Amino acid sequence: MSDATFTRPDLTTFCRLDELGLEAIGQRLEPDRAVLACRITEPDNWCRRCGCEGIFRDSVTRELAHEPLGWRPTTLVLTVRRYQCTGCSHVWRQDTNAAAEPRSKISRRGLRWALEGLVLQHLTVARIAEGLAVAWNTANAAVLAEGRRRLIADPRRFETVTTIGVDEHVWRHTRHGDKYVTVIIDLTPIRGGTGPSRLLDMVAGRSKQVFKTWLSGRPQDWRDGVEVVAMDGFTGFKTAAAEELPQAVAVMDPFHVVRLAGDALDRCRRRVQHDLHGHRGRRDDPLYRARRTLHTGASLLTQKQTARIAALFASDEHVQVEATWGIYQAMVTAYREPDRARGKAALQSCGGRSSPPATRSMRSR
Repeated sequence: MSDATFTRPDLTTFCRLDELGLEAIGQRLEPDRAVLACRITEPDNWCRRCGCEGIFRDSVTRELAHEPLGWRPTTLVLTVRRYQCTGCSHVWRQDTNAAAEPRSKISRRGLRWALEGLVLQHLTVARIAEGLAVAWNTANAAVLAEGRRRLIADPRRFETVTTIGVDEHVWRHTRHGDKYVTVIIDLTPIRGGTGPSRLLDMVAGRSKQVFKTWLSGRPQDWRDGVEVVAMDGFTGFKTAAAEELPQAVAVMDPFHVVRLAGDALDRCRRRVQHDLHGHRGRRDDPLYRARRTLHTGASLLTQKQTARIAALFASDEHVQVEATWGIYQAMVTAYREPDRARGKAALQSCGGRSSPPATRSMRSR
């Protein structure tokens, strides 16, 4: 056993109430939750109007959902003193802003726990509401407000941004049809190899004007510092970037480049299928059966998949699909290359390559 020195149990410190300007004065364990009686450490007995000293009048209680301890919901019952000014007779309550937002039902520590659970632990809002012992709508509204305050409204999140990515996203489970948003990502850490990308913002809608309006709302010095804008093939995003960020280089992100190559591979496969058989792919057609295997990276193919590809390309009737598949695989391999110089060279040589080494080796078997 270590020689660390132990101190007397302190419920205030253990529950992190000192960070909220509170002190625990009692506890009660109920079957479904723990209740902590607290008082505010600062007296706050000076009038906010005339500055005279106030006298104690009475007290009220305020309940706050706190971060769960041992996954047991914890409720704080604050005793809030009310004072009356001896000069102007003004009545006020002790300031509880350090413990919670005005009219909030959740303490600041509870909000932090909820936000960390949603972002880092991937908890659902329902699980967060259960841990705080509040209604789903209460937890959802509080988490959204705290997320906007800590993440969206934080001006520091736009600092040192030199590379951004823009794409659209759609939620198809909304009640009133598809819900499109434009997503802006900070790709500077990925470009510099220092970490993962960061979400900068999500704007309702998907159009040139939506992205242009978002860019125009940023400070001019920030826009001047953007060097690269990665996007899909949507011309609206490119036009908006050219108008608001004329110095930035517009590039297509790897996901959409590979996706376009995969779409070309599918179109080639369908065309050859129709030319050979006069109909669309059916269950027993070799080209149709291999449609998913063709999109698997050559380095990830199993022995069974490798044999299927080799049998498919053994026929000269499928040579067009083989050539297209070879270029597709070369592009995927280039993007997976850890060395950027080699990856760039491999990608530039894709146009003159009919098939990658993996394809030629399979044909020689």
